[in-house]
Amino acid sequence: MAELDVRKFRVLRELEERGTVAAVAQALHLTPSAVSQQLVALSREAGVQLVEPVGRRIRLTDAARVLLRRADDIFAQIERVHADLAAHSAGHVADVRVAGFAATLSGLALPALRLLRTSHPDLRVRLVESDPPESFDRLVRGDIDLVLALASKDSPSVNDRRFHRVPLLAERFDLALPLHHPLAHAPEVRLADLACEQWIFSNSDTCRDISLAACISAGFTPEVAHEIGDWEATLSAVGLGLGLALVPRLIDTSGHDDVVIRVLEANKPTRHLFAAVRRGAECAPHLEAVLTALTEVAEAKAAFPG
Repeated sequence: MAELDVRKFRVLRELEERGTVAAVAQALHLTPSAVSQQLVALSREAGVQLVEPVGRRIRLTDAARVLLRRADDIFAQIERVHADLAAHSAGHVADVRVAGFAATLSGLALPALRLLRTSHPDLRVRLVESDPPESFDRLVRGDIDLVLALASKDSPSVNDRRFHRVPLLAERFDLALPLHHPLAHAPEVRLADLACEQWIFSNSDTCRDISLAACISAGFTPEVAHEIGDWEATLSAVGLGLGLALVPRLIDTSGHDDVVIRVLEANKPTRHLFAAVRRGAECAPHLEAVLTALTEVAEAKAAFPG
């Protein structure tokens, strides 16, 4: 058996994950031809057949699955080597590329950057707005060092051994009401009391699913009058009396004097946010520093949700 090329090994791991050459090519920014060539070359290096045709598609052989049993451990070990080298060079300038969706960048990453400017002034953090699954594809490729995401069907499972996850925040959703709504200043507000209202939902699948599930759990199917992807626009629409909305706590609701935000103690719609790095990379000093800062910010947000 010849020495195995780790880069080709990663292509095989992605094929196991994604199922088709076309999907692997898209995720790794390669052509399908290049993916096929790397698989052929890896088979030659390993001395065994790794894929076999099934109709117009291919599937992994049993030999490939034997090889892949150690794949995630190998990749994690390589990340630990990089972490050891980073520790050896501690004190030098380092870059960390952080991807997340808008609310995590503004609500978690930016406050963490403020902490890092004092604790790690030589650390440069670059922010990139990106959603799963693209953000995790970029993490696997090495284009991104850390991803901020929420638990959803588009994010990897908690058992995905390619990633090290750090739970950050169980983020509650609150109710946004127009200032002069009859229940805006009631002693307590329950979703069940709002079954006949019109609603403004996010066009994000996850936020829409959370809002819909909360309403159904409260005993009604909401009438969705508007679907808006921008939270600032959503709050403006609420202020105009165009509907009610469930809004996550990480978004900035200041500057809307015509909107009242009420906590739903009886319903508690929630989404779960986490950070992820490539497994083995969590020990690198620069990533450890960013994860620590993000955890501190998340703990402060949980303690003082307002």
